[in-house]
This record gives sequence, structure tokens and C-alpha cells, in this order.
Amino acid sequence: MENELLWILFALINFVMLLVVYRIFGKPGLFVWIGMSTVVANIQVVKTIELFGLTATLGNIIYGTAFLATDILNEKYGKQDAKKAVWLGFFTLIAMTIMMQVALLFKPGVDDIAQGAMETLFGLAPKIAAGSLAAYIISQYFDVWIYAQLKRIFPGSKYLWLRNNGSTMVSQLLDSAVFCGIAFFGEYPLGVWMEIFFTTYIIKFLVAAIDTPFLYWAKHMHNERPTEEAV
Repeated sequence: MENELLWILFALINFVMLLVVYRIFGKPGLFVWIGMSTVVANIQVVKTIELFGLTATLGNIIYGTAFLATDILNEKYGKQDAKKAVWLGFFTLIAMTIMMQVALLFKPGVDDIAQGAMETLFGLAPKIAAGSLAAYIISQYFDVWIYAQLKRIFPGSKYLWLRNNGSTMVSQLLDSAVFCGIAFFGEYPLGVWMEIFFTTYIIKFLVAAIDTPFLYWAKHMHNERPTEEAV
């Protein structure tokens, strides 16, 4: 199967699984999903693939589902719940990073077969780890803020697509700029750095466009009253 077709199928599977979790577990399921997706995305990002003629990392789809989950929380339960979910994902990512770095310090046994693979997956360079953490908290917090602003300016289901795409596509641009700026700027010639930044954002842009129907689907699940939030 070609990478492009598999990528589209993989995106659909990820978004459907998110909605299944939401359907079964409600709001707590979204909190769990955000924590899980931040960890899985940072494992998948190690793998690079050729996609639509571009070199891309694999973690962009599962990472994009975290933005969809926070948009669902923002839309249905309010900004404060969305912010809480962002911090949950951030501290989950920090905890995973610390625990795996300590795990790598243990001397492997003579017959161990996992150390090399674990070093590949979790032996992140400091700049990449810092870029990942900074990009996540800045872009997600911005996503929550801009979604709430768009919801205030363009209320109602009629503009749900605008709130979703406007917030996610802009915040993903910020995410790509922060991550590439911290992790790769100065490591490559400017032209190569621009190519990495451009291709990273294009893939995230496509993921943001694909997730729109799933937000409409989630809109009709668990129609509880939204939680009250401070102005």
C-alpha cells in the first residue's frame, strides 16, 4: 500500500478511535486521550516517511488528535477544562521524558535486546526535547485561547468549522515554528531549515483539515451542560 493511502487511512483510524473513546468514557476519555497522544506522538516522531513527495515524521497525526480533543473540550465544556487538559498532556510528556531518561541509565544485562532500541526512541537530544515540550505547551495554550475567541466572535454550530480550522491551523503553525526554531535552527543551513519547517507544517495543516467532520460528530455526543468558567 502506498504511503499516501495508508496515511489517510491511518488518520481516519486515529480520529475514529478518539471519538470511540469519547463516546464510551465521555469527558474523562478526552483527558486520557490527550495524555496518551502526547506520549505516542513523541515516539512516532522518530520515524520519517516519504509522503506526497515530502519527507515527514510519522507523529503528526496522533499529535493532531490532541488538538481535536482540546477543541471538543473547549466547544462543549469550556475553556477551563481545555486548559486543564493541556497541562495534563504537558506533565504527562515531562514525566515520560524523565522516566525514560533514567531508565536508559541502567546498565543492560548481558542478554538484553532492548537497550539500543530504547536509546533510539527515547535518547532525545536536549534541544529536541526542549523544542517538543515548548512547542506543545505554547501551541496548545494558544489553540485553547484562539478557539475561545473565535467562539465568542462566531458563535453557533454554523461556524464550528471556522473555529476548528482557524484555531488548529494557526496554532499548528506556531507549533512548527517553535519546535523547528528550538530543535533545528542553526543545525542546518537556512534553506534546509525552511524546508523542514514548511513540510512539517503542511502535513499538520492536512491533519487539521481532515479532523473537521469528526468535531461535528463529537458535537452531538454527550450533550451535557458546559461547565461554568471565569471570564
